Amino acid sequence: MPLPEDPNPLPTPEALAPSRGRFQWLRPSHTHTAFSATILLMASSLLSGVMGLVRSKYIAYIFGAGRLTDAYNAAFQMPDMISYFLVGGVASIALITMLSRYRESGDEAGADRALSIVLNAMLVALGAAVLAGEFLAPFYTHYTFPGFDREQAELCTSLTRLLLPAPLFFFGGGVFASKLLVRKIFLYQAFTPLIYNLGIILGGVFLHRRYGIYSLAIGVLAGVVFGPFGLNFIGAKRLGFRYHAVLNLRHPAFREWLHLSVPLMIGFSLVTADKWIYNFFASHSTGGISHLTYAKTLFAAPLGMLGQAAGAASLPFFASLFSQRRLADFAGAVNRSVTRIIAVSLLVGAWMMALSLPLVDLLFRGGHFNLTDAADTSHYFVILVFSLALWAAQSIYARAFYAAGNTMTPAIAGSVITLLSIPVYRALFHSMGIAGLAFASDVGILAHTLTLAFLLNRNRLVRISGLEGGELARSLFAACAGFAGAYACVRFVPIPHGHLGDLAMIAIATIAWALPVWAILTVTGSTLPQQLRSRRA
Repeated sequence: MPLPEDPNPLPTPEALAPSRGRFQWLRPSHTHTAFSATILLMASSLLSGVMGLVRSKYIAYIFGAGRLTDAYNAAFQMPDMISYFLVGGVASIALITMLSRYRESGDEAGADRALSIVLNAMLVALGAAVLAGEFLAPFYTHYTFPGFDREQAELCTSLTRLLLPAPLFFFGGGVFASKLLVRKIFLYQAFTPLIYNLGIILGGVFLHRRYGIYSLAIGVLAGVVFGPFGLNFIGAKRLGFRYHAVLNLRHPAFREWLHLSVPLMIGFSLVTADKWIYNFFASHSTGGISHLTYAKTLFAAPLGMLGQAAGAASLPFFASLFSQRRLADFAGAVNRSVTRIIAVSLLVGAWMMALSLPLVDLLFRGGHFNLTDAADTSHYFVILVFSLALWAAQSIYARAFYAAGNTMTPAIAGSVITLLSIPVYRALFHSMGIAGLAFASDVGILAHTLTLAFLLNRNRLVRISGLEGGELARSLFAACAGFAGAYACVRFVPIPHGHLGDLAMIAIATIAWALPVWAILTVTGSTLPQQLRSRRA
């Protein structure tokens, strides 16, 4: 999926230096192009997704999908809300836009001072919120998860209190990451999620016999301290970041960051609120939160590669194009990115839908996670996959707004869509149960994505007509054919059940999916096969 290349025509020192091999872009100081950054972050997302699945497999095996795991998954909600509403979810989004201007003017000292001021001010605010959260956790659990009984609510409260410091380290890591991303250095970003997931896995492996479900929360804290916080701090220091112990709320840089971040703080998007809403309703069904969480974990593996990785890689390049007022290039880059992401999402989504049960059975069933759990999770997973392309596309559309320095419009739109979606979640839950929540998630993200696209078009930033309709149509046709081939194998090929049977079925059905997909894309003149061949070369 092509993204805009670095608009700076001057060669970097790495480009002038003698070649150090095809893997020189894995050097920590390597300055990436949009394509190499996307490939790196997609590879990271793939590995992180695999580790996330291993993590979920381990949790499912040891703890199953019931009251314990419902409480554990629910315990993340309060720390997530503190992070979202106080720092807009991701600190680096606003900082990258701001720091791009400092870098253009060559004022690195000013950039470091600005980062220090933002870091100090928000750590004070976050620290106060964390302390308040420790006190209010029992009340929050009672009103947010009304379906939990007393014992389950107490467990959720204890886990919430243990996880509450995490936003402090996530925020600090986001500030340090912005120093790296504005230089188009992505290697540290590629490794932070791997360390985070590894922390959770190791916490469970070594501590679960002594601390039970609490071992996972301990692993979360270790993962965020050594991953998102620690690794980004090391990277920023290697670049020469100089910390200033100053608290100046009147500094122009802090005011600018606050101006960009306030809409992200006071607004809320369905991208984040989706989990909060369905957790509220799913708490009334034992295992409901866990089944949806396992389905979302499997769903997030390709989403991380397709949407989040491309979105994270594209933001600095979008911001650079917009800051240079290359608006036509900016619009074209966004539309090319969205077109490729939707096209690939359609193909991958077709494969995932056809193979949903073998995938879930292979990845999660075992130990305390039984066949009924696998069937329920698979059912919810299929429903969620319908919206894979929408989740991927909205990540690009949102970053187009951020790169243009406009965080207010997507914040207002996201808040309105989220509020209007709540009755949909309620109605579908009462009529269809947990499956209704998955359908409501699809409906909500459809409205959210279309709204962002419409607003970009209305503001004359990115025209909807710039999308490559022919490429999307060819991909949809190929996706339907690939789904038919793979599903026919799952439905009619007699392979015994079990993990070995799941592996065999996935292999056979993948071939039955890939052959018609490749044939149709090639015959219809799609550019995707050619791009894959050229990138591989």
